[in-house]
Amino acid sequence: MSVFKMQISWFPKLATLAALAGVAGCILGMGVARASDDLLEHGEYVFYAAGCISCHTRDQLMAGGRPVVTPFGTFYPPNATPQREYGIGSWSEQDFVRALREGLSPQGEHYYPAFPYPSYTRMTQRDMQALYAYLMTLPESTRTIQSHKLRWPFSNRPMLSYWKARRFTAGEFVADPEKSTQWNRGAYLAEALGHCGECHTPRDYLGAPRKDYYMAGTCVGPEGRLVPNITSDRETGIGNWTDRQLATFLGTGRRPDGSFTGPMMAEVLGTGSMRLTRDDLRSLVIYLQSVPPVHNDLDSKCAPFDESYIYE
Repeated sequence: MSVFKMQISWFPKLATLAALAGVAGCILGMGVARASDDLLEHGEYVFYAAGCISCHTRDQLMAGGRPVVTPFGTFYPPNATPQREYGIGSWSEQDFVRALREGLSPQGEHYYPAFPYPSYTRMTQRDMQALYAYLMTLPESTRTIQSHKLRWPFSNRPMLSYWKARRFTAGEFVADPEKSTQWNRGAYLAEALGHCGECHTPRDYLGAPRKDYYMAGTCVGPEGRLVPNITSDRETGIGNWTDRQLATFLGTGRRPDGSFTGPMMAEVLGTGSMRLTRDDLRSLVIYLQSVPPVHNDLDSKCAPFDESYIYE
């Protein structure tokens, strides 16, 4: 999730919510040395569709350390390169799948949902396994990551078990038999891989997305900034956008009025939806246009956007 949610040389310095970013996966499990070209190609596609770069890259691909600032404190995504001591190189494929599906480390420790496993849990086993194979081919990094800086009681990690018991349901995406194959593919891209709702849905006081405001936007997005309403509401969402206009935005960042999205969303698009195939982009458009309208007037709720942020 989110399809909408790296600070590599061509992008400005930004901090993103977990909800924007993370890790995900694809195809039959094999050791890296034996992985087929098809497996790695598929894993690379999932890697970008899942927005892994946005949170796990500060200046070196997937080496972690980029701060994710949230109302609960600051998270520091880990090194996800195949380095055995500082990264995930000692993880088995099963360890990796467990992290995505259940939100648990190889040692059984609960992950904070700043790592968007509540969305990634819906990935297919095939995608998780392919992503694992691809990540194991990336350059290694020995970067160590500092501990999260969280406010109490959120700093009490064992309490996550109670949070997960009431606010997290593990399980693979299940297609809706009453919807088209294309709609279901779009739903999978948005809900599991792209984890769009992680940023575009406001959260309750314990950080769980509000289902009644799904995709309706929030004033408290990455770095405390507004994330727009992308429901089909015609007044406060994108209900007036045509399919072509939405596809153009996802593929180029250009809005219907001719302006371009800000640097944060440009990063998300550039490392995510801009890399989708034409068919997948079309499926994503079909799904997003079907999201029920929620009237949520963020312009009246949120403080004015500070455009100077673009140039920081």
